[in-house]
Amino acid sequence: MPNHPPERRSGPRKVVDKYYSVEFSIGEFSLCYQFRIWNMSEQGMCLLVKEDSDVLRYITVGDVLDMKYHGLKTKEPAEYFKTKIEHITKTDEGRYVGHYLVGISIVGNGERVE
Repeated sequence: MPNHPPERRSGPRKVVDKYYSVEFSIGEFSLCYQFRIWNMSEQGMCLLVKEDSDVLRYITVGDVLDMKYHGLKTKEPAEYFKTKIEHITKTDEGRYVGHYLVGISIVGNGERVE
């Protein structure tokens, strides 16, 4: 049986296993954006954003946003968390050319807005 190194991303993987997508509003017109959560990079949780998406004009590394997390099970209520933008990385090769990976991490509870 092969010896696997210990998993260093247990926190983000647990979040990705529980949530499917995030939703948040930003910008002068409070446009609402929704993205699927991906767990495909060494940095952990990411959002896959097309390079021509307006959202890239409104976010920068270090921003903390209130994000609404939608669960994998549709009957479960959404949860709100303060979420930090960890990195914004352009993909220049492979399957996701023409996209940015926006790394995110939960840094605290968000304010629930109905």
